[in-house]
Amino acid sequence: MKKKNVINLIRYHEEKNETAFRAEALEIAKYFFDNGENLVGDYIMGLLSNANVFIPQGDNFNLNYFEKVPIGNTSLPLPKVIIDDIYGIINAVNHNIGINKFLFEGPPGTGKTESVKQVARILSRDLYSVDFSSIIDSKLGQTQKNMAEVFCEIKMLPNPSNVIILFDEIDAIAMDRVNSRDIREMGRVTSSILKELDNLDVRVIFIATTNLYKNLDKALTRRFDATVNFDRYSKEDLLDISESILNEYLPKFENAGRDIKLFRKIMSLLTIIPYPGELKNIIKTALAFSEPNSEFDYLKRLYNAILLQEKVKDMSIKELKDKGFTVRDIEKITGMPKSNVSRMLKGKVNE
Repeated sequence: MKKKNVINLIRYHEEKNETAFRAEALEIAKYFFDNGENLVGDYIMGLLSNANVFIPQGDNFNLNYFEKVPIGNTSLPLPKVIIDDIYGIINAVNHNIGINKFLFEGPPGTGKTESVKQVARILSRDLYSVDFSSIIDSKLGQTQKNMAEVFCEIKMLPNPSNVIILFDEIDAIAMDRVNSRDIREMGRVTSSILKELDNLDVRVIFIATTNLYKNLDKALTRRFDATVNFDRYSKEDLLDISESILNEYLPKFENAGRDIKLFRKIMSLLTIIPYPGELKNIIKTALAFSEPNSEFDYLKRLYNAILLQEKVKDMSIKELKDKGFTVRDIEKITGMPKSNVSRMLKGKVNE
């Protein structure tokens, strides 16, 4: 413990700065715990408890600004380049050399948040996400105070080695101080985050996500040990991922037929294949709306949904043939009898 801790404690008390006072008291308690003087640490924590300050009890934290995130057992498939970066993060944490702050950036639906859950699963850590709606306040200066409370709660976690803290869409709270319209208020908030990240316990894994990387304060992005770009999907990656999503859901529909070649042909009709988050919704909806007794109705619905997305009213039999669809394929996605398809193509189509 340094002299400045005691001086700060007295100063914050005199200034009636409750948030800073409690944070400083926690720093002092942490010093005693780290040095094996648990009785003194417990005494300080007890005094804070009597002052209506949160005291952690076991593994169920009464956090005001965080929500525990269910991790589950599923994740969105990712391209190999991103998977390699995710496992790089796992390795960095396991090496235990103080690399603990990571930024996931990329467009919506690219799997950033799901990948945080994947990291939590692999490392067997609890995942807590900050609730920004409870932090942002229209009252001048209150947002900054709330942010200080957020990091105060992080410092009070009894088992920091078992926790991942997620700032999902951090751009909601920490924009560029130079370009922000409200430079004073948001500038103070961003500065507060910068200071807290510098002092973050290295045992806590801190992951932030953003859809607006270019709008983040450059000083903030430099605070992260590594940034993972999720905007690295090729068309083939997205076709493979769409197939993985289909394989995940298809077994849940007993009468649905499996035709992966046709499925990929239909997905290839998209000029721009959506990212995994949207792909999942498109494929799930086609399956969910399908006729229970019609084996390939989901493929017909998927085909129609894609035509709608491409703003194409319909495709002729000849156009489908030119795109590699067989007579049997066309029968499945249009509902037109195979014999009629053949006649319309004047008998020139071979399956």
